[in-house]
Amino acid sequence: MTAQRIWANLLLDGFYALTLCVGAMFFLATQRATSARWSAGLRRVPEAFLGAIPILALLMVPLILLPSSRNTLYPWTRPETFAHLPAIAGKATYLKAPFIYARIALVLVVWALFARAFRRASLAQDQAPAAALPMHHRLDKLGAAFIVAFALSITLAAWDWLSALDPSWSSTMFAVYIFAGVFLEGIAAVTLATVLLARRSPALRAVVGEHQLHDLGKLMFAFSIFWAYIWVCQYLLIWYGNIPEEITHYLTRTNGGWLPLFVINVLVNFVVPFLGLMSVPAKTDPRRLAIISVVVLVGRWLDLYLVIMPSLSRGPTLGVIEPLFAAAYVALVVALFRRNAARAPLVPPNDPVLAADAAAGPHVVRRHAA
Repeated sequence: MTAQRIWANLLLDGFYALTLCVGAMFFLATQRATSARWSAGLRRVPEAFLGAIPILALLMVPLILLPSSRNTLYPWTRPETFAHLPAIAGKATYLKAPFIYARIALVLVVWALFARAFRRASLAQDQAPAAALPMHHRLDKLGAAFIVAFALSITLAAWDWLSALDPSWSSTMFAVYIFAGVFLEGIAAVTLATVLLARRSPALRAVVGEHQLHDLGKLMFAFSIFWAYIWVCQYLLIWYGNIPEEITHYLTRTNGGWLPLFVINVLVNFVVPFLGLMSVPAKTDPRRLAIISVVVLVGRWLDLYLVIMPSLSRGPTLGVIEPLFAAAYVALVVALFRRNAARAPLVPPNDPVLAADAAAGPHVVRRHAA
């Protein structure tokens, strides 16, 4: 077991777990910014992921601050990296250590602050019924603000955590590719958690019916297609352009032991959710949604594995350490999620949308949900 393999897996699983929770926050932000009524009853599910963000952000810090980890993972720490690569020497300024530290700190702080702001406003609505409408509007404003902040921060995170593993490679679509995967991951996590919690909570089950499940299924179906669209665009443009500093990325991943994983990646992230969620009954079946969500979450891990590991290893190394580290991070996210979910009612008692729907009658609730 080499130090490089340990640090690489910590980067993989740390980035995966952190962006899963941030993806859930982006899901919440899209619902608030668009004043979506259908998701009002399940908004505590994505909110429960927010409490994990500060802790997971702290776990990412040693990967950059510790000399042993950053020297192992990132070529920009070695002065000679750009000396023999004149074509990309312009990246040397962007990849200077103080600049990278500042950007990473900014991204992590922004994510943690937004998570805290969302959660505080939501809980304040519970504690003060008179503040229900002001807090509702505050959550809407936070959603719109985070959409902008997320667009910038996920771009920086994609470049600094992942693309910087191989400074010789460049792609103008890489940040969009990572965004598509993160949002798909967040949707799958929210869907899986909603289905599992609805089985145990009568209150949540009362406001999460087949219409809400259908909408969650449609989102997962749509953004698996969006991820595939970005994947195809990036691959075809690089293949057709045949530019030396671009093709190295795919030359590595389509040869040797990486090729089977390259194919499986497309199957689990696109083909399975596309075929599995094509029909309306499939999108409203809790068991089907749970299975597809698990497949997508595994696929998201594999996609990040293919982004990170070929830059650090000549071939795939799937032994004991990979599932062990992945299981540890999954257990941490689940534990933090359960702790946060237990600290507040799963159905917000003073939500104006739920109150209005309840007052209007069941037929109106069904119409809004649809």
